Amino acid sequence: MATMYPKLEEALAKFTEVEQQLADPAVIADGPRYSRLAKEHGSLAKLVKPYMEYKQLLNEVAAAESLVSAESDAEMKAYAEEELARLRAREGELKSRLEDMLLVDPAEDFDSIIMEIRAGTGGDEAALFARDLYEMYTRYAREQGWAIEELDFNSTELGGFKEVSFSISGDGVYRQLRYESGGHRVQRVPKTETQGRIHTSAATVAVLPEPNEIQVEIKPEDVRVDTFCSGGPGGQHQNKTQSGVRLTHIPTGTVAESRSERSQHKNKAQCWRMLRTRIYEALQAKEHAARAAERKSLVGSGDRSERIRTYNFPQNRVTDHRINLNLYQLDSIIMGNLGQLIRALMDYDKQQRLAELTKPEKKSA
Repeated sequence: MATMYPKLEEALAKFTEVEQQLADPAVIADGPRYSRLAKEHGSLAKLVKPYMEYKQLLNEVAAAESLVSAESDAEMKAYAEEELARLRAREGELKSRLEDMLLVDPAEDFDSIIMEIRAGTGGDEAALFARDLYEMYTRYAREQGWAIEELDFNSTELGGFKEVSFSISGDGVYRQLRYESGGHRVQRVPKTETQGRIHTSAATVAVLPEPNEIQVEIKPEDVRVDTFCSGGPGGQHQNKTQSGVRLTHIPTGTVAESRSERSQHKNKAQCWRMLRTRIYEALQAKEHAARAAERKSLVGSGDRSERIRTYNFPQNRVTDHRINLNLYQLDSIIMGNLGQLIRALMDYDKQQRLAELTKPEKKSA
């Protein structure tokens, strides 16, 4: 295992090093440094602890194999074989879990994301499709036991969304939903179509990992705060109060708005979350661009302009263009049953990334 996945051994070595530093009285006395190292230790532990368990399990499997080979008593041999089968099953489960975790850097294994869905070409039909995507993701999130919080929306008279932002929090949320970023296309007969013609509309989805205040520090003096009347559904109250909040990060020009709550205080708090997330996304953009050449064989780039999926209602078909996958169960998928689709994307990405990890290093001339 160590030779196959040197990244795991590197993580284990770093984990041990950080653990030793955390026991140093000088580090304990240095609050900011201790806090930074404690966060790094916790982040590494997500990957290292299952790896340590896996290494111990390999030793137990080897011992059980030796016992089966050496045992002559039929009854004892059968018992040893049963125990070996149990250990091998656990070995397979842990190996698969570790391979899944290798898809995401421990430092980027976020348990909270912000999703942004925007209607594209197609007018009212595109806005209705954006609403369908929102409901598809929130249904799936509820099935996983994740928490959902609406942050901002801009609705249409027909009930669609020109744009909607919401957060999803829970274990593994980023690992599962990170592949949803990009352009989504729908082919169907709109409710407003009187002649039964199939229309093509589009929406874009962005999946943004939500950083904490330690990962992205924003100086309050760098942010301009504006308030506005948050129109739309909600009655006259929203039209009479300045409950909507807009934050502008002056150094980068990054803007975040929130109008989903009647309370200006709550909208402001949500706005800060979105602003921090968007600034983090911008900070990571250069690093992602540098990796772009390496990621050509992997699943998507996360670019909103990249068309990743088509939802064809007449054929009840969902096509993911990145992995050439066709599933003829659109009616189920649009109701939030995304498991098969997400698993296929994760498996494909896993195979590609593991192939990269196990490539022998090029020797310098």
